[in-house]
Amino acid sequence: MSLVTAHDDDLRISMASPKDFFALLKPRVMSLVVFTALAGMLIEPTHVHPLLGFISLLCIAVGAGASGALNMWYDADIDAVMGRTALRPVPSGRVTPGEALGFGLTLAAFSVLTLGLVSNWLAAGLLAFTIFFYAVIYTMWLKRWTPQNIVIGGAAGALPPVVACAAVTGSISLASLVLFAIIFIWTPPHFWALAIGKAEDYGRAGIPMMPNVKGEKHTRLEILLYSLVMAPTGVLPYILGQASPIYGAIAALSGAFMIYLAINVWRATDPAVADKACKMLFGTSILYLFLLFGVIVIENTVAILLNMTA
Repeated sequence: MSLVTAHDDDLRISMASPKDFFALLKPRVMSLVVFTALAGMLIEPTHVHPLLGFISLLCIAVGAGASGALNMWYDADIDAVMGRTALRPVPSGRVTPGEALGFGLTLAAFSVLTLGLVSNWLAAGLLAFTIFFYAVIYTMWLKRWTPQNIVIGGAAGALPPVVACAAVTGSISLASLVLFAIIFIWTPPHFWALAIGKAEDYGRAGIPMMPNVKGEKHTRLEILLYSLVMAPTGVLPYILGQASPIYGAIAALSGAFMIYLAINVWRATDPAVADKACKMLFGTSILYLFLLFGVIVIENTVAILLNMTA
């Protein structure tokens, strides 16, 4: 079904299915948010009741979904002309812009209010700020204005561990800020590796992504520079005593491998070789982040279980 006007959208009967509304939540992004938030919750020495912890994580997940729905509502015009996003629920016409907006705002209000009532209002305020930052600051402003959109906008995706920490402790800890830093510095090389291959898409949509504004060569250099900072940042939880030597070794080795992949991206001159190198870095970067946060989750879960049985 083709994209219809907003006026026509308001008049027709909705053809959306539950699957379409679920797609608005950006479930793959949501899974990463939940995972990193869980790490932020478990890395703290003070632990919340399991039920309250689960509800807090659910609120953070719903808040992330609200951000995704609001993003798809506002970006329907550019999503419609990009091959990667043209089949999303709003540009394809399965969900109307009004439905996406109402869905996103409802989820946002529900998640923030519930987190405030169940946990505390610091965590709720941080969640509200995260949704606002992604939906307004990044989506409505940065994304269409500056090639640094991913760098600055990455703060929204890096905040879930901080929100989860606040839900558990009522404060913002150094450990949660370190997790924030890992995700924040990881985001540019991860996303730019994808953006290089999608430069034509972004060009048609008029989005000033780094490869379109500064060129592919400059972007590949930026990927390397950020990777050189990302690798030692990933080891910080061990250096600061927030994770075990096992984590430290895994973070160091995987970080070194990420630098190796970034060097391959930087050195590639043949378009086919560069495309393959970028795809390799993009896919591996996802595994890298899941590995680091997975070790933190496993280590702290085991520690909790041992304390319970001691």
